[in-house]
Amino acid sequence: MDKNQFHWKVRVYWEDTDAGGIVFYANYLKFFERARTEWLRSLGVEQQQLKEATGGMFVVAETSIRYLRPARLDDELIVTASLKECGGATMTIKQQVLLKSAALCEGVIRIGWVDATSLQAKRIPLKIIERLKNKP
Repeated sequence: MDKNQFHWKVRVYWEDTDAGGIVFYANYLKFFERARTEWLRSLGVEQQQLKEATGGMFVVAETSIRYLRPARLDDELIVTASLKECGGATMTIKQQVLLKSAALCEGVIRIGWVDATSLQAKRIPLKIIERLKNKP
């Protein structure tokens, strides 16, 4: 595992699996979302407070996911997040779901910053960009 990545642990529960006891493919997106939220929180970026203070919020603009191996009921997974690129209004985050050190799923998520009311694209506040670039 890359020491510059944020790591978040999650256990696989019944609700995460299909009839065969394998994690349903769409649930990897939920794991990615939760890990990104916890990554931002670890950097002092609380999304609800940020929305109230700035009137803006992050939205997912694009995803690319590659499934490598299945996760199963009761597995303890590690979900990673790391900044790949950061522009004025969007950022790209690389994510993985790991079982021990084996990659089960890899994804690249592009998120954008929008006005919370109009949903129009805006520039990401500088203080957020600075926190993201100075931390893993």
